[in-house]
Amino acid sequence: MIAPAIDTGSLTFFPSDESLMQSIAEHKELAIASLYQRHAKTLKKVIYQVLQDEAEADDVLQESVLQIWREAASYSSGLGKPLGWLVTIARRRAIDRVRRRAAYTRAKDRFETYVETEPRSWLRCCAEDDNVATDIRRFLEREIQRLPEFQAEALKLSFFGGMSHREIAARTQTPLGTVKTRLELGLRKLSSSVRAQRNKI
Repeated sequence: MIAPAIDTGSLTFFPSDESLMQSIAEHKELAIASLYQRHAKTLKKVIYQVLQDEAEADDVLQESVLQIWREAASYSSGLGKPLGWLVTIARRRAIDRVRRRAAYTRAKDRFETYVETEPRSWLRCCAEDDNVATDIRRFLEREIQRLPEFQAEALKLSFFGGMSHREIAARTQTPLGTVKTRLELGLRKLSSSVRAQRNKI
């Protein structure tokens, strides 16, 4: 597909990539649509070569277009041809997606190990590696949001607050037995979620 032609009376021409980039920097929506029509197939091919997944490639293509829209003003001819700049953005977004996917998988593996250990010792172990702690926290924050409110609260205090069962009971003014039940049910649901998602990978 090609960019819409511009009729100037006796002459018809197609805007150059450089011209489109300038228009995008001025937040002209027709320009980003034209650039997308012109280069979407090329960018998606670049992305797919990294991800090897059609649906994810579509997602990353959209993310790339949004980034191009936001950062078009930072492009200059000194960076090379516009297409090279676009390809660089698309490839970097794809690589970032691969890294996030790998980090998420590592986090799930570590979580499965966690459910067999005592919270405080596990948290101290993870604290020795900032990257591990970050991966785990992102994973848990997302998964915990899916749980019922009270189970989520108990797990947050355990995972992120490093609290014992008694400390959680005191903080929430909840019977100790209820706290233990909430933690157990929450952990079971998280474990089921982890296993279900593992089967999709």
